[in-house]
Amino acid sequence: MPSKKANGEGSVQKYYKDGVLKGWRTTITIGRDDTGKLVRKQFYGKTKLDTIKKKDEYINKSAAGLLPCDEKVTLQEWIKVWLYEYKINDLRPSTLERYCGVFKNYILNSQIGMKKLKDLKAANLQAFYNSLINDKAKSPNIVKTINKLLKTGLNQAIKEHYLIFNPCDNVTLPKLPPKKEIQIFTVEEEKAFIKSLTDHRNRALFILVLGTGLRIGEVVALKWSDIDLKNCELKVQRTFKRVHLINNKSSSHKTAVIEQQPKTINSIRTVNIPSTVVEELKRHKTRQLEEKLKAGEIYKDNDLVFPNEVGEPTDSRNLTRSYARALNKANIPYKNFHAMRHTFATRLFERDVPLKSVQKLLGHSSIKITSDIYTHVLPDEKIKAVDKLNDLFVL
Repeated sequence: MPSKKANGEGSVQKYYKDGVLKGWRTTITIGRDDTGKLVRKQFYGKTKLDTIKKKDEYINKSAAGLLPCDEKVTLQEWIKVWLYEYKINDLRPSTLERYCGVFKNYILNSQIGMKKLKDLKAANLQAFYNSLINDKAKSPNIVKTINKLLKTGLNQAIKEHYLIFNPCDNVTLPKLPPKKEIQIFTVEEEKAFIKSLTDHRNRALFILVLGTGLRIGEVVALKWSDIDLKNCELKVQRTFKRVHLINNKSSSHKTAVIEQQPKTINSIRTVNIPSTVVEELKRHKTRQLEEKLKAGEIYKDNDLVFPNEVGEPTDSRNLTRSYARALNKANIPYKNFHAMRHTFATRLFERDVPLKSVQKLLGHSSIKITSDIYTHVLPDEKIKAVDKLNDLFVL
């Protein structure tokens, strides 16, 4: 609540600038600063009644606890606090790294970032997003990610009474472009790739991904204790990812491979392994024991199924390079590593495995995700399905 009036405080007076009447003005005291000095706030209006109305509205909001705690806080100051204090131990390290990157690249020291929270409107955000879209180098996906970050951060600002409403709720986001068609191996390419891997160190890893659909972070984090060779199944319980190290002040230039929880609760799953792939894993285990003996004391036994030559976690960047070289050697056009996962799902659909079963095996959080990704990759299957109606039209 504003403190006791000082002399002349609360009175509404005419306001002149350069000898010209500009409107009306009134002043109230809202507290004291760190030195004990009184802090006053002024209100301006075109009419005396308008000026009084603004002052009374401020006093009523103050009494109800609806005013910002600090009217000088900027958007970038708040988002930085929210990221490095509120979310640092709440988000998955990879998600935190991505959010920190968005903050540094698009919000920090930008026109929108330096705007005070109390002055932030949906129109400001809309103009900012529109300017990004007009820059051909920025995609609608980037705008969507920025708005998601800001919306979540500003929801916390509302809880702290820095804002009354979230301006992100009232912006119009650009339409996302159609998703790129997923990459898969043809049956001939898949067989040729496997055949070319005869003496490849990562033969078992590539074959396991083709036979189970594991993500790259899941397969490199796999431990022998996760695999039941007798019952032909494995458990996905963790994932490895290289991230920038982040403390409660900033992100570091240093990176490290860290263990984290799988992407969603559905990603923690049990996956059946084809019996032929189990045989590959048994042969791989024998080769791994030979590699361990060769490395001697420098080998770090972390129980990993696919470590590097000294037992440490395999860096996914090195693995994708190895994969690209293997494709080139097999004379197969480049497809990203994830294509092996898509190929696994496609082969299941080609063999009439139900959509729900595929969702469970892939670890998708919903059946809709599985459907959205794969309904367009099997046109031949759709044709076969429609052909089953032919008998209805035989006259």
